[in-house]
Amino acid sequence: MALEKVNILAIGVHPDDVELSCSGTLIKSVQAGKKVGLLDLTHGELGTRGSGELRLVEAENARKVIGASFRVNLGLKDGFFENNEAAQMKIIEVIRACQPDIVLCNALRDRHPDHGRSAEMEKVACFLSGLRRIETTWEGVPQKEWRPKQVMHYIQDYFAEPKVIVDITGFWEQKLESILAYSSQFYNPESKDPESPISSKAFLEVLKGRAQNFGRYVNVDFGEGFMIDRPVGVQDLNDVF
Repeated sequence: MALEKVNILAIGVHPDDVELSCSGTLIKSVQAGKKVGLLDLTHGELGTRGSGELRLVEAENARKVIGASFRVNLGLKDGFFENNEAAQMKIIEVIRACQPDIVLCNALRDRHPDHGRSAEMEKVACFLSGLRRIETTWEGVPQKEWRPKQVMHYIQDYFAEPKVIVDITGFWEQKLESILAYSSQFYNPESKDPESPISSKAFLEVLKGRAQNFGRYVNVDFGEGFMIDRPVGVQDLNDVF
Protein backbone atom coordinates (compact mmCIF):
# COMPACT_ATOMS: atom_id res chain seq x y z
CA MET A 1 0.00 0.00 0.00
CA ALA A 2 1.14 3.53 -0.72
CA LEU A 3 1.77 5.59 2.40
CA GLU A 4 1.46 9.36 2.47
CA LYS A 5 3.83 11.62 4.38
CA VAL A 6 2.73 12.15 7.98
CA ASN A 7 3.60 14.57 10.74
CA ILE A 8 3.51 11.83 13.39
CA LEU A 9 4.07 8.08 13.19
CA ALA A 10 2.99 6.23 16.34
CA ILE A 11 4.49 2.75 16.76
CA GLY A 12 3.19 0.05 19.11
CA VAL A 13 4.43 -3.49 19.53
CA HIS A 14 0.82 -4.58 20.18
CA PRO A 15 -2.40 -3.22 18.74
CA ASP A 16 -3.85 -1.02 21.54
CA ASP A 17 -0.46 0.22 22.88
CA VAL A 18 -0.89 3.47 20.99
CA GLU A 19 -4.53 3.92 22.01
CA LEU A 20 -3.79 3.41 25.70
CA SER A 21 -0.81 5.74 25.77
CA CYS A 22 -1.01 8.52 23.21
CA SER A 23 -4.26 8.43 21.24
CA GLY A 24 -5.41 11.70 22.80
CA THR A 25 -2.35 13.42 21.34
CA LEU A 26 -2.95 11.79 17.96
CA ILE A 27 -6.65 12.70 17.86
CA LYS A 28 -5.85 16.29 18.81
CA SER A 29 -3.18 16.43 16.09
CA VAL A 30 -5.52 15.09 13.41
CA GLN A 31 -8.23 17.57 14.35
CA ALA A 32 -5.64 20.34 14.08
CA GLY A 33 -5.00 19.33 10.47
CA LYS A 34 -1.91 17.16 10.99
CA LYS A 35 -1.36 13.78 9.34
CA VAL A 36 -0.92 10.74 11.58
CA GLY A 37 0.10 7.17 10.75
CA LEU A 38 0.06 4.03 12.90
CA LEU A 39 2.47 1.07 12.88
CA ASP A 40 1.87 -2.12 14.88
CA LEU A 41 4.70 -4.65 15.09
CA THR A 42 2.64 -7.74 16.05
CA HIS A 43 -0.97 -8.90 16.04
CA GLY A 44 -0.93 -9.22 19.85
CA GLU A 45 -1.87 -12.86 19.38
CA LEU A 46 -0.62 -13.96 22.82
CA GLY A 47 -3.11 -11.77 24.67
CA THR A 48 -5.34 -13.45 27.27
CA ARG A 49 -8.52 -12.36 25.53
CA GLY A 50 -9.65 -12.29 21.92
CA SER A 51 -7.35 -13.38 19.07
CA GLY A 52 -4.80 -11.94 16.70
CA GLU A 53 -7.35 -11.90 13.89
CA LEU A 54 -9.95 -10.09 15.99
CA ARG A 55 -7.44 -7.53 17.16
CA LEU A 56 -6.68 -6.58 13.57
CA VAL A 57 -10.36 -5.77 13.09
CA GLU A 58 -10.43 -3.83 16.35
CA ALA A 59 -7.25 -1.97 15.38
CA GLU A 60 -8.88 -0.75 12.17
CA ASN A 61 -11.93 0.42 14.14
CA ALA A 62 -9.61 2.32 16.49
CA ARG A 63 -7.77 3.85 13.52
CA LYS A 64 -11.04 5.33 12.31
CA VAL A 65 -11.73 6.84 15.72
CA ILE A 66 -8.27 8.42 15.78
CA GLY A 67 -8.54 9.58 12.18
CA ALA A 68 -5.12 8.20 11.22
CA SER A 69 -4.28 8.11 7.51
CA PHE A 70 -3.14 4.48 7.62
CA ARG A 71 -2.34 1.56 9.89
CA VAL A 72 0.35 -0.99 9.03
CA ASN A 73 1.03 -4.27 10.85
CA LEU A 74 4.42 -5.95 10.37
CA GLY A 75 3.25 -9.35 11.65
CA LEU A 76 6.26 -9.98 13.89
CA LYS A 77 5.87 -12.79 16.42
CA ASP A 78 4.22 -11.58 19.61
CA GLY A 79 6.41 -12.29 22.63
CA PHE A 80 9.19 -13.87 20.57
CA PHE A 81 10.22 -11.21 18.04
CA GLU A 82 13.92 -10.42 17.93
CA ASN A 83 15.62 -7.05 17.74
CA ASN A 84 17.62 -7.93 14.66
CA GLU A 85 18.42 -6.57 11.22
CA ALA A 86 15.39 -8.14 9.54
CA ALA A 87 12.93 -6.59 11.98
CA GLN A 88 14.67 -3.22 11.98
CA MET A 89 14.62 -3.12 8.19
CA LYS A 90 10.85 -3.60 8.16
CA ILE A 91 10.43 -0.62 10.47
CA ILE A 92 12.88 1.46 8.42
CA GLU A 93 10.87 0.78 5.26
CA VAL A 94 7.71 2.16 6.86
CA ILE A 95 9.53 5.20 8.26
CA ARG A 96 10.98 6.01 4.85
CA ALA A 97 7.63 5.42 3.16
CA CYS A 98 5.74 7.95 5.31
CA GLN A 99 8.61 10.30 6.29
CA PRO A 100 7.35 11.31 9.77
CA ASP A 101 8.67 14.40 11.51
CA ILE A 102 7.97 12.84 14.92
CA VAL A 103 7.93 9.16 15.89
CA LEU A 104 6.22 8.00 19.09
CA CYS A 105 7.57 4.70 20.44
CA ASN A 106 6.88 2.19 23.20
CA ALA A 107 8.08 2.77 26.76
CA LEU A 108 11.76 1.97 27.31
CA ARG A 109 10.98 0.06 30.51
CA ASP A 110 7.66 -1.52 31.41
CA ARG A 111 5.83 -4.47 32.99
CA HIS A 112 5.44 -6.26 29.66
CA PRO A 113 8.91 -7.23 28.39
CA ASP A 114 7.83 -6.69 24.77
CA HIS A 115 7.45 -2.97 25.41
CA GLY A 116 11.04 -2.27 26.41
CA ARG A 117 12.50 -4.63 23.79
CA SER A 118 10.48 -3.07 21.01
CA ALA A 119 11.19 0.48 22.20
CA GLU A 120 14.92 -0.02 21.75
CA MET A 121 14.38 -1.57 18.33
CA GLU A 122 12.10 1.28 17.25
CA LYS A 123 14.58 3.90 18.43
CA VAL A 124 17.48 2.25 16.61
CA ALA A 125 15.42 1.94 13.42
CA CYS A 126 14.65 5.66 13.52
CA PHE A 127 18.38 6.38 13.53
CA LEU A 128 19.35 3.81 10.93
CA SER A 129 16.60 5.08 8.63
CA GLY A 130 18.71 8.21 8.13
CA LEU A 131 21.75 6.32 6.81
CA ARG A 132 21.84 6.53 3.03
CA ARG A 133 23.99 3.41 2.62
CA ILE A 134 21.18 1.25 4.01
CA GLU A 135 19.18 0.31 0.93
CA THR A 136 15.44 -0.38 1.08
CA THR A 137 12.50 -0.50 -1.30
CA TRP A 138 8.76 0.08 -0.93
CA GLU A 139 6.47 -1.57 -3.46
CA GLY A 140 9.50 -2.22 -5.64
CA VAL A 141 10.69 1.40 -5.65
CA PRO A 142 14.06 2.32 -4.04
CA GLN A 143 13.67 4.56 -0.99
CA LYS A 144 15.66 7.57 0.14
CA GLU A 145 17.02 7.90 3.64
CA TRP A 146 14.82 9.67 6.21
CA ARG A 147 15.45 10.47 9.87
CA PRO A 148 12.66 11.86 12.08
CA LYS A 149 13.30 15.20 13.75
CA GLN A 150 12.30 13.84 17.15
CA VAL A 151 11.78 10.39 18.70
CA MET A 152 9.67 10.23 21.84
CA HIS A 153 8.56 7.37 24.09
CA TYR A 154 5.06 7.30 25.52
CA ILE A 155 4.44 6.13 29.08
CA GLN A 156 2.73 2.78 29.58
CA ASP A 157 2.03 0.64 32.65
CA TYR A 158 5.01 1.63 34.81
CA PHE A 159 4.91 5.24 35.94
CA ALA A 160 7.67 7.48 34.60
CA GLU A 161 8.25 11.17 35.21
CA PRO A 162 7.30 12.79 31.88
CA LYS A 163 9.61 15.25 30.14
CA VAL A 164 6.86 16.44 27.79
CA ILE A 165 3.14 16.63 28.54
CA VAL A 166 0.51 17.21 25.87
CA ASP A 167 -2.75 18.84 26.96
CA ILE A 168 -5.54 16.51 25.82
CA THR A 169 -8.33 18.31 27.66
CA GLY A 170 -11.45 17.96 25.53
CA PHE A 171 -10.19 14.75 23.91
CA TRP A 172 -10.50 12.26 26.77
CA GLU A 173 -13.83 10.83 25.60
CA GLN A 174 -12.49 10.24 22.09
CA LYS A 175 -9.37 8.65 23.54
CA LEU A 176 -11.60 6.33 25.58
CA GLU A 177 -13.61 5.51 22.45
CA SER A 178 -10.40 4.47 20.66
CA ILE A 179 -9.48 2.22 23.59
CA LEU A 180 -12.92 0.61 23.77
CA ALA A 181 -12.71 -0.18 20.05
CA TYR A 182 -10.78 -3.19 21.42
CA SER A 183 -13.91 -4.71 22.90
CA SER A 184 -12.17 -8.07 23.38
CA GLN A 185 -9.44 -6.57 25.55
CA PHE A 186 -11.03 -3.95 27.78
CA TYR A 187 -14.08 -3.60 29.97
CA ASN A 188 -17.02 -5.38 28.38
CA PRO A 189 -19.62 -6.85 30.77
CA GLU A 190 -20.89 -9.11 27.97
CA SER A 191 -17.52 -10.78 27.32
CA LYS A 192 -17.16 -14.50 28.12
CA ASP A 193 -13.36 -14.43 27.92
CA PRO A 194 -11.15 -14.80 31.03
CA GLU A 195 -10.48 -11.69 33.06
CA SER A 196 -7.13 -10.00 32.57
CA PRO A 197 -5.26 -7.17 34.34
CA ILE A 198 -6.64 -4.69 31.78
CA SER A 199 -10.22 -5.91 31.34
CA SER A 200 -11.77 -4.48 34.50
CA LYS A 201 -13.71 -1.25 34.75
CA ALA A 202 -11.22 -0.20 37.44
CA PHE A 203 -8.41 -0.26 34.87
CA LEU A 204 -10.15 2.43 32.82
CA GLU A 205 -10.44 4.55 35.96
CA VAL A 206 -6.69 4.13 36.53
CA LEU A 207 -6.05 5.37 32.98
CA LYS A 208 -8.27 8.37 33.59
CA GLY A 209 -6.50 9.12 36.86
CA ARG A 210 -3.11 8.93 35.13
CA ALA A 211 -4.27 11.43 32.48
CA GLN A 212 -5.65 13.75 35.17
CA ASN A 213 -2.41 13.50 37.14
CA PHE A 214 -0.30 14.40 34.10
CA GLY A 215 -2.71 17.22 33.35
CA ARG A 216 -2.29 18.57 36.86
CA TYR A 217 1.45 18.96 36.26
CA VAL A 218 0.72 21.59 33.61
CA ASN A 219 -2.51 23.02 35.05
CA VAL A 220 -4.94 21.37 32.64
CA ASP A 221 -7.62 18.72 33.10
CA PHE A 222 -6.05 15.84 31.12
CA GLY A 223 -2.57 15.19 29.77
CA GLU A 224 -0.43 12.53 28.11
CA GLY A 225 3.22 12.19 29.08
CA PHE A 226 6.27 11.41 26.96
CA MET A 227 9.97 10.75 27.51
CA ILE A 228 12.72 12.12 25.25
CA ASP A 229 16.42 11.24 24.95
CA ARG A 230 17.63 14.60 23.69
CA PRO A 231 16.58 18.21 24.32
CA VAL A 232 13.97 19.99 22.25
CA GLY A 233 15.24 23.24 20.73
CA VAL A 234 13.16 26.42 20.58
CA GLN A 235 13.82 29.76 18.89
CA ASP A 236 12.52 31.77 21.82
CA LEU A 237 11.70 30.97 25.46
CA ASN A 238 8.22 32.33 24.89
CA ASP A 239 7.58 29.43 22.52
CA VAL A 240 7.65 27.09 25.51
CA PHE A 241 4.62 28.78 26.98
